[in-house]
Amino acid sequence: MFAMMRKFWLLLLLAVASIALGGVSLAEQGELSLGENAVMSVGKSGKCVGPTAVMRREHMDFLLEQRDKTMRHGIRGGDHALKKCIDCHEDLKRGEQGQLVSSDRPISVNDPRDGFCQTCHQFAAVRIDCFQCHVAVSDAVTSE
Repeated sequence: MFAMMRKFWLLLLLAVASIALGGVSLAEQGELSLGENAVMSVGKSGKCVGPTAVMRREHMDFLLEQRDKTMRHGIRGGDHALKKCIDCHEDLKRGEQGQLVSSDRPISVNDPRDGFCQTCHQFAAVRIDCFQCHVAVSDAVTSE
C-alpha cells in the first residue's frame, strides 16, 4: 500500500514538473498563440517601442518601473508610460468579421470584446486592474 501511494505521488510530482517546464519553454519562445479573437494592432505609429516578444513577456515590468518613477520621482512620460500605450494601441471599432467599421470614436483598450489589452489578458486568464484608476481611452477622446 505504501509503495502504491509513493508511486502515485511521484507520478503526480513528475506531471506537475513537466507542465511547469513546458509552460516556461513556451513563454521563452514568445510564440504562444493568443487565440483567434486577439486584436494585436501595431499602434498608430506603425511600430511598438519594443519587439513583440519582449513586450508580450515584459510589458508589466515596464509599466511597474514607469509607475515607480512617476510616483517616487515625479518623472512622467517615456516610452513605457501607460498613457503612451493607450494613445498608440487604442483601435477603431471592428465588425463581426474583424473588418474596420467606420467610427469617429476609437474603442477603449479595456473593452471586453475587442480591446487591445483585454483580448490577450482574457485569453491568458489574467485580470488587469490598471483601469480602475486610469482612463482607458486617449486624450483625444476624453477631451471631446
